[in-house]
Amino acid sequence: MGKTGLLLCVCQGTCPSFHKMDVFEVLNALRRENTFDFVALHPQLCADDGEEYLKTLTKNHEIDKLYVAGCDPKMQSKMYRDAFEESEFPREKHAGVDIRNMTTKEAIKAIKDLKKTN
Repeated sequence: MGKTGLLLCVCQGTCPSFHKMDVFEVLNALRRENTFDFVALHPQLCADDGEEYLKTLTKNHEIDKLYVAGCDPKMQSKMYRDAFEESEFPREKHAGVDIRNMTTKEAIKAIKDLKKTN
């Protein structure tokens, strides 16, 4: 069985839409509960280095599902398309959730809810 991972993307950490949330507590809560096989934080997946990170990560064909918590899932799908195509990572293995303007508890719940439905 493959692995599931969570990437938390926080718009460089300067976007006001993440100021109500402790991003490290979001990751730690989900990590402690073993909700995912791995968790990671990236400051901006839509930037060039973020695209390189996604390409490198998704070349691992043991990943069954990659959850990304950050901006709008439709935007994520468009922004990550090239990286996924280059690494041959099937786009249906990506699931996104918008956690902007949420508190820590709200973000944790939104991520858990996404995993339950995907």
